[in-house]
Amino acid sequence: MTKQPEPTLFISYSWSSPDHEAWVVEFAEELVSQAIHVKLDKWDLQPGHDANAFMEGMVTDPAVTKVVLVCDRKYVQKSDARLGGAGTEAQIITPRLYAKKAQDKFVAVIRERDPEGKPFLPAYYGSRIYIDLTNPSTYSTEFDRLVRWAWDQPLYVRPEMGKKPSLLTASRPSKIATGVAFRRAFDSIRSSAPTAVAATSEYFSIVASGLDAFRVRRDAESGKEIDDVIVNSIDEFLPYRNEIIEIVSAIAQYCCTEDMLRVVHRFLEQLLPYTERPAQLHSWNEAEFDNFRFIAHEVFLYVLAVFLRFEKFDAFSYVVANEFFWESPDNPKDNMHSFLKFRTPTRSLGYRNDRLKLGKLSLRAAILNKRNEGTGLDFRFVMTADLILYFRSRTSDIWHMWWPETLLYAGRYGGAFELFARAKSVRHFDRIKSMLGVASKKELDTAIQKILNEPDRIPKWQFESFDIKRLMGVELLATIP
Repeated sequence: MTKQPEPTLFISYSWSSPDHEAWVVEFAEELVSQAIHVKLDKWDLQPGHDANAFMEGMVTDPAVTKVVLVCDRKYVQKSDARLGGAGTEAQIITPRLYAKKAQDKFVAVIRERDPEGKPFLPAYYGSRIYIDLTNPSTYSTEFDRLVRWAWDQPLYVRPEMGKKPSLLTASRPSKIATGVAFRRAFDSIRSSAPTAVAATSEYFSIVASGLDAFRVRRDAESGKEIDDVIVNSIDEFLPYRNEIIEIVSAIAQYCCTEDMLRVVHRFLEQLLPYTERPAQLHSWNEAEFDNFRFIAHEVFLYVLAVFLRFEKFDAFSYVVANEFFWESPDNPKDNMHSFLKFRTPTRSLGYRNDRLKLGKLSLRAAILNKRNEGTGLDFRFVMTADLILYFRSRTSDIWHMWWPETLLYAGRYGGAFELFARAKSVRHFDRIKSMLGVASKKELDTAIQKILNEPDRIPKWQFESFDIKRLMGVELLATIP
């Protein structure tokens, strides 16, 4: 990094009194202690030098980067009347002060005020901002402002411009008006306000009810490939998915109460009806719901991944262990469902992979991986959530298992996922075991062996698969205190 050159600063002042002159010298010494090269007549103007030429040089010399005007009654009187050295400097400074390029070269330092409390300032200085050194109680703060000005390092710096909001870059206008509700929920969560649960519930309700705007309607999409329509719809939902990640991240950090988890659980529950036909629809194509199937699956994974990221293992367990209520029009008697309902096949994506000859082992996994960019959440947390869901599904009595789509990319990582690497400690293992649905390391070992004894039920993508023992670091789990 290139070192910033020290500033060179000239002090313009009036010889009002010996006390004032002594103050100026002390002031100059303070500036020098801050690595500022100070030009002062008492130090740099020697006998035989031309005082006017010296002053003009200090103001016009490009090597002098800053000029301080120490303003008291006498200085202002001489400047306004163009008398003495201060008057000469005023004539030199005035045109340069009003030059656009010199706006940051000159600053007035107030040393004295009139009987009415108004600062003494030269008429030519106008309404420009000044440094006030008249009050001992604020002297240090104002002096720091001056030092920052001399070094061109202000206290408040404009941040770098962010990216254009994704809601504005969507291919279509915003479909769900979440802006106000999102900000209200986010702020109330961050401040742990009494209204946090209600505000969050309101936000999630707006998102859930607004999903109908993403419904694929064949009459409106006639002539288009169904997979194009599905992928476009998934892309359009991205800004809302990002909002949900932000809200859940705030919940995990600031307001992870049981009441709030109930709100999160109910929101996820509200996504399930979209994954199948509405009761009033009597003619349909299964692919028409693939956008909702992808969205519900992705949101579910990210909610759990966020809880893993912030080590809210009880929150993870709450969401996974509690069933979800949904009266399916095709099976109304079975209205309570496990987390397995959040992973439904999306055949349109397989069709797209073949139609466009994309050559993906799993287009769904590829899209999930690509959409992780910009979330601020490492994709390994998503994969870890996927792995836990697969493990839990294999340790239950249900034949249907969770298909861990994202683990197609697990081969890129050499060792165990962070969650399990940390569980080498018995203490950490005890924190995560309920999330895994086991009561002990022995029970986990038994479950792993059961999985390995049924290799045909370990997911594969052609010749690609994953090593569950390696990813869970089974051999080292709970081996140290």
